[in-house]
Amino acid sequence: MADGVAIYVVHDACAVAQMRRGCIRGDAMPKAGELYDRDFVVWTEQQAAALRRAKGSNLPLDWDNLAEEIESLGKSQRTELNSQVRRILRHLFKLESSLAADPRRGWRTTILDARTEIEDVLEESPSLRHEIDTVIEKQSRAAAKLAAADLDQHSEPADGVWARLEKGQYTVDQVLGDWFPDNTG
Repeated sequence: MADGVAIYVVHDACAVAQMRRGCIRGDAMPKAGELYDRDFVVWTEQQAAALRRAKGSNLPLDWDNLAEEIESLGKSQRTELNSQVRRILRHLFKLESSLAADPRRGWRTTILDARTEIEDVLEESPSLRHEIDTVIEKQSRAAAKLAAADLDQHSEPADGVWARLEKGQYTVDQVLGDWFPDNTG
């Protein structure tokens, strides 16, 4: 059975890599330990799938819950990416819409901090880089609502937030790069 699991693990790694990176048949796949070091999210998906297939072995393990826990480790990376992108968007909306001068430095610092956090996540799980555009699209409306609420709490109009949202989403370069809005409100 162990040999069968090893074959499945290699097959799983290729399937995951094909989905995430577009690898073609015949590409050499990294060993499980190497994959752990190169892309944590792909490793967790691979290991969870292998555990689910090994469920029939005679080892006294809680296969379903083990697979679910390993899979949740990878999901936490996605959750962190979503959270940090939403945080950046919220502050970009405020920078573009607010007339207030005092909080701008803090908003910029928050954006720089979130960008650093995302760099750390992407270093650990580079396959998530392919999801950033989708994450920006998914998080834009929530970030706009948060930014509008922040402005409203300080009696500032939120019209600029909604106008920016209607104009279209921020680009990956605007969210992750060194870009900041030119205007001061």
